[in-house]
Amino acid sequence: MTSPDPRSERFSRRRLLMAAGVLAAVPAFPAVAVARTHTIIIDKMKFGPSPTGIRVGDTVAWVNRDLFRHSATARNRAFDVDLPPGATGTAVMRTAGTFVYACRFHSAMTAQIVVGA
Repeated sequence: MTSPDPRSERFSRRRLLMAAGVLAAVPAFPAVAVARTHTIIIDKMKFGPSPTGIRVGDTVAWVNRDLFRHSATARNRAFDVDLPPGATGTAVMRTAGTFVYACRFHSAMTAQIVVGA
């Protein structure tokens, strides 16, 4: 049996210490939020409850369970989703704020969603 070469052992330790130093110097990156999808059901000529916790980058999906065509049209035109009967339409929330929206075809149908930063 031969004894290990002390030079190669020192070299391995040195490489290990250098690698540890490099890793310690790398800043920790914050966790990236994963975009989510939030669903609003349209039924009996009404928008269902608005989900909470909507953030910029999340998607809102409207599901039309009525026999009539609807839309989800933001008053400020941030989104305009056309929803034939039985359809699902989506919009990605690009900015934070409170968005009042209505159905273009049925003015009594109104709702709002709140999008956080």
